[in-house]
Amino acid sequence: MNSTPAQSAIETPRKETNCRIFGIGTAGLNVIERLIRGGLSSATFVALNTDPHSLAGSPAAQKLQLETSLLSGLGTGGDPERGRVFAEEHLAKLKSLCEGVEVVFLVAGLGGGAGTGIAPVLARAAKETGALVLGFVMLPFDCEGYRRQRLAEHGLEELKAAADAVVCLMNQRVFKLIDQNTSVRETFEITNELLADGIRGVRRLLSQTGPIEIHLSEFCALLRDRHVESSFAVAEAAGPTRAQQVLDKLLAHPMLEGGPPLGDFDSVLISLVGGPDLAMAEIDRVMEHVNRQCEHAQVIMGAAIEETFGDRLAVTLVATHHAAEKPEAPPRLGHQHEELATQLLDRGATRKPSSRIVPPAPELTLEKMEQIMARQAAGMPRKALPKAAKLRQTQLPLEIISKGRFDKSEPTIHKGEDLDVPTYIRRGIALN
Repeated sequence: MNSTPAQSAIETPRKETNCRIFGIGTAGLNVIERLIRGGLSSATFVALNTDPHSLAGSPAAQKLQLETSLLSGLGTGGDPERGRVFAEEHLAKLKSLCEGVEVVFLVAGLGGGAGTGIAPVLARAAKETGALVLGFVMLPFDCEGYRRQRLAEHGLEELKAAADAVVCLMNQRVFKLIDQNTSVRETFEITNELLADGIRGVRRLLSQTGPIEIHLSEFCALLRDRHVESSFAVAEAAGPTRAQQVLDKLLAHPMLEGGPPLGDFDSVLISLVGGPDLAMAEIDRVMEHVNRQCEHAQVIMGAAIEETFGDRLAVTLVATHHAAEKPEAPPRLGHQHEELATQLLDRGATRKPSSRIVPPAPELTLEKMEQIMARQAAGMPRKALPKAAKLRQTQLPLEIISKGRFDKSEPTIHKGEDLDVPTYIRRGIALN
């Protein structure tokens, strides 16, 4: 019995992947706010910060203030070590928020105190619950200063050592998308939207079903325990030339441009989502270009149909290097940060640093020195005692230096004395 068109057009159910998205610090809260306002479904949001005022304005359903009563809401003060201490103190609570979750997204800006210090601790807690941990972070602009950039780079290495993969957006690359009249607010809105696009792309990749499906197990196998920094891009286009447009946007994406070419990566995952009119020729055109650039890489491709897409085509690309083994976490930024945290968090500490000033030895007269030497030499034979040298005044055998070309000139006589002869000789003064 032949099936009718209505029977063959059975709608494929949407995959349900349990995801939880954590916004950490001010930058992380701004990104998840865009995701919530944009209507990202089938994901739960958690806002984490040390600042109670920023948490109060967040639309996230769950909020957690990582703070101690000692600092009375003063936050981290830009010190990642304080953020780490706060997260360690709330480690049990952080782990409970990750229980039963398949994929954990960590969203933060690096370089400050909250995101840089909390994100690695949260990643470690999420890993212990068995979740796949993906970090989405921003690095500061160059104008924010060397110290902040150094803290961000150190925090990135710590996060890469704890998470399965980290997608990193260098804010400085956004200058290619703005002009001299773009305001500060508009610039940060662009960076927040870029990171939000990346999260939407991966979330869509994990939830969409279609003719060519990417399973969660494949995604985990690509990233789990790689502990690497991944390159990432999302592009979207509409109209009859959407396939070419989406390719052009991918290659010019700020997260890919300036980095290594696609051919240098070990694994590339690409997902295409289009409306009901998505043609096989369009999928083939996009994948032909990707496969040509990634001849030696493992390429995983997925394609899905979304009724609400209309004539739009969206492409999500994730490229990673394989890591042979888990990297060691970098050493912390020196004892000065730990000492600062101890001073601020432990008021009972009374230990003071040892003095760096060494007092001078007391001055001794010749008589006292002879007495001390006599006591030390007690019991020694008399002949072993050294005899003190007797000081006497003598005259140094100094010679008169020739006057050179003035040797034949008349001497300078004053009151019967030759002033050309040195005074100590004329007056018979002995020099020691």
